[in-house]
Amino acid sequence: MALDGWKERLFRRYLFWACRPARVRRILPRPGAVPAARHFPKNRVRAAALQLELKLFRHPMDYVEEMHRRVKEAAAEGAQLVAFPEMNNLQLLGMLPGIEQAGAAAAAAEPAAAGGEARGGGGITLADVIFYAGPAMEPLLKATFSTLAAAYGLYIMAGSFLLPDGEKMVNRAMLFGPGGELIGTQDKVHWTLLEKEWGVSRGRRFNIFDTAAGRLAMPVCMDATYFETFRLLERRGAEVVIIPIANPEPYNYWLALRGIWPRVQESPVYGIKSALVGRLLGFELTGRAGIFAPLELTSDGSGVLAEVESFDAEGMAVADLDLEALRELRANHPWRDSNETLYRRYFPGIYKAVGAAARGSGSRSRA
Repeated sequence: MALDGWKERLFRRYLFWACRPARVRRILPRPGAVPAARHFPKNRVRAAALQLELKLFRHPMDYVEEMHRRVKEAAAEGAQLVAFPEMNNLQLLGMLPGIEQAGAAAAAAEPAAAGGEARGGGGITLADVIFYAGPAMEPLLKATFSTLAAAYGLYIMAGSFLLPDGEKMVNRAMLFGPGGELIGTQDKVHWTLLEKEWGVSRGRRFNIFDTAAGRLAMPVCMDATYFETFRLLERRGAEVVIIPIANPEPYNYWLALRGIWPRVQESPVYGIKSALVGRLLGFELTGRAGIFAPLELTSDGSGVLAEVESFDAEGMAVADLDLEALRELRANHPWRDSNETLYRRYFPGIYKAVGAAARGSGSRSRA
């Protein structure tokens, strides 16, 4: 037992060494090294929605190189805003010996009676893995996307990551600016049942970020299932709403339609959906990355500016967003569904009551 504990501590030290930011910066271009999109034309931005195929990397620098490859491809298309998918650090679990076998066992197991989590061999949960490896992953993730954003002069929504935050595990999206700065983060607010079983803690608010690429928001995956998310963001001035997804289900066009497309039509904004797809660790992830707009701002009236053809292979959707046209549409929209009196009378009390109930039920803290 003592030997096992010693091995565990030694391997964790190896993870910190293997993921150290200095290694990341040595293999990526230095800030400003790549002629890129440092000039942002007023009121226009070219966006790229990435679709990544889920695969495990034994060596963290292979992950860094893969993220670089995708940013380089987007920059070659003139993108100034690049969006990565949800759970964009699952690939790094390949650093852990036996993770594929443990993942398959966990996927086949019934949720445990206590704690409500699927467990792999030895009773190890996903939360255990994230709390063990997450502290080593996080500096690598921040160094990777910060360095890439600065090197190419882009805004990068790096996707969301399962990470420890004190005693909690969160699903947290990160936004980096063209100077390499971390502009802000967004924790996923609405659970999936799977995340509830895993013990993920929910966010409590939606954030908006003022940038040269417009007023950006980045709720995560399930957050787009509810119209209130986009309504609240749009009313607070969001112009571009980025949704990273990792849907663990077979692809169904009509089921996928519950997400970003109707939200963009209900609350006029530009929508960007990035997707993590593929089969791994007992999961099948599907989706189609795309860029969406109100019907009136698409030439064919479809509400789709660009969309990846495949639902299970990597790809990229690129489109130009005209922010001035969006502002004009909002000011003169033919059928805005808005009732200020109702909102002010009922919504504050409703959301406070829901928030209190959620806090009362609590999310699982790590013992």
